[in-house]
Amino acid sequence: MKVCHLTSVHSRYDTRIFLKECRSLANAGYETALVVADGKGDEARDGVRIHDVGPAKGRIDRIRNVTARVLNKAISIDADIYHFHDPELIPSGLKLKRMGKHVIFDAHEDVPKQLLSKPYLNKPLRIILSWVFGVYEAWACKRFDAVVTATPYIRDKFLAINKNSVDINNFPLLGELVVGEVDWSRKRNEVCYIGGIASIRGIRQVVQAMAAIKSDARLQLGGCFSEQAVECELKAQSAWSKVDELGFVSREGVRDILDRSVAGIVTFLPLPNHIDAQPNKMFEYMSAGVPVICSDFPLWKDIISGNDCGQCVDPSNPMAIARAIDYFIENPAIAKNMGENGQAAVRRKYNWSAEEKKLFSVYISICD
Repeated sequence: MKVCHLTSVHSRYDTRIFLKECRSLANAGYETALVVADGKGDEARDGVRIHDVGPAKGRIDRIRNVTARVLNKAISIDADIYHFHDPELIPSGLKLKRMGKHVIFDAHEDVPKQLLSKPYLNKPLRIILSWVFGVYEAWACKRFDAVVTATPYIRDKFLAINKNSVDINNFPLLGELVVGEVDWSRKRNEVCYIGGIASIRGIRQVVQAMAAIKSDARLQLGGCFSEQAVECELKAQSAWSKVDELGFVSREGVRDILDRSVAGIVTFLPLPNHIDAQPNKMFEYMSAGVPVICSDFPLWKDIISGNDCGQCVDPSNPMAIARAIDYFIENPAIAKNMGENGQAAVRRKYNWSAEEKKLFSVYISICD
């Protein structure tokens, strides 16, 4: 059976789309294609044929033109199942459905809630756009063969719209970010944050925490800023001298950072789209045997405190973040034990091996 994944936004080696879903399908014997828009050309990798339709020149060009190129390439591939990953591709999914194809929407985020947190929109516009998109999303998603979601919370929302909605959690690949036992003799006085860098993800408070720590810890900052003004603001602060800016980091680079870090930070601010999210980086820290410093949202506390694998703090309080950093730097034996607890939880429950079985079940169910 021929399957085709579509994205107009994500990179070709996106962790969820390529490393997990596409490679799992290819390994299971599906003829697997992936359409992307990054300008890096076509290639075949790990059993997946990657088709590049060229990059966008901006947000408007991406929505108006790139989506059309993605759809045209998708049609030319003539797959049996199309699995798309971006809300802006919903019209493309509807067209493919009208052509008699099986279509799956992969909802990575709760977009109506996400729109409520967009800093570049004023509040009345955020509310209106959130409501309008919510109505459109509900109307469209009734027509797809399945909706795959990244969290149980998003699944529950879609179950009221499409009864074939399944959560396929973005849990880590076992063994990807650590090989064998974690060697704590290699650890340095470092903590890390790896991922997209933005004000709503608490970067201001994390950098401010570095000014308040009592230990000599350094912050390993992997990822790219999405807001130039915030980047300039933070780099002008004295605390920036305790930050090692690493930019985009490969998967091998992520493994190296986690190998030497004493704790991983994921202190998103309490916005509507964050509270019920399950950040991939949280589970990646756990899988690498690194204790987690995270926001004290109820769901996150259930995972981190429930498995005794880190500390939950008020993400808006730099002093609370600083105290957690110092605690792990000053108590390496406790950090090591919590890291081991996190690894055990990933091996037991929070891993991709269990999730890929659910992915296969979705594909089988819509073709019966």
